[in-house]
Amino acid sequence: MPKDSIVFLMYHELEILGRPLCQSEPGYARYVLPDSDFRAQMDHLKGHGWQGLSLGQALQFAEGPNVTITFDDGCETDLLAAAPILQQAGFNATFFITVGRLGKPGYLSKAQVKELSEGFEIGSHSMTHAYLTDLDESGLRHEICDSKLQLEQIIGKPVDHFSCPGGRCDQQVVAVARAAGYKTLATSRIQANSRKTDLFALGRVAILRGIPLSTFAALCAGRSLSRMRLQSMFRGAARQILGNSFYDRVRATLLHR
Repeated sequence: MPKDSIVFLMYHELEILGRPLCQSEPGYARYVLPDSDFRAQMDHLKGHGWQGLSLGQALQFAEGPNVTITFDDGCETDLLAAAPILQQAGFNATFFITVGRLGKPGYLSKAQVKELSEGFEIGSHSMTHAYLTDLDESGLRHEICDSKLQLEQIIGKPVDHFSCPGGRCDQQVVAVARAAGYKTLATSRIQANSRKTDLFALGRVAILRGIPLSTFAALCAGRSLSRMRLQSMFRGAARQILGNSFYDRVRATLLHR
């Protein structure tokens, strides 16, 4: 990995013992880490001299080793579990919030988003978590523009960063995000980011349940990304052929097995 490159990690809900998850489907649960695993990962980074950054901090491309920490969806465990672990390590992060889920069981409330914003960077993860490539321009404006405005009203600060639900993105999505005033757009492309990376095509690496600590360390250092990128390309091709809805049904069937 080039010297000035940095890997952006993508997390979702953390599992707290005895607490039900926001969703129970296998396709969702594979992205859920026990809070103890997340703590072990942050302890590993801290112990090896790494710094955990928000997306905004990462774009300064300071001397490393650095890694960017992002969370999608706006689950309540962002505040209950992730924030204390990050604070203990002295790390920052960006939390991408799905605005339409605020106040629903398992998700942050508006007051909790405001509290989270006092220590961490807040970004938008759309209004309803719809696949953006399935929407017309009016739908895109609702998901991308309205979510930004509502989050800014909640936290009283600019919301500069957007992440695409399910990684679904095309040029129309980018155009609407630019027009809305975002400074960056994060995808699910498997790549490290550098000063040369298009700010509206930032890559991120999803951290899945059960990942060994050695594999996690390799991903942070940019190793194994080529193999993961090839797997992602095959999945992307399947989505294009099958369409988002049918692809999700096939994937759910396979994961249930």
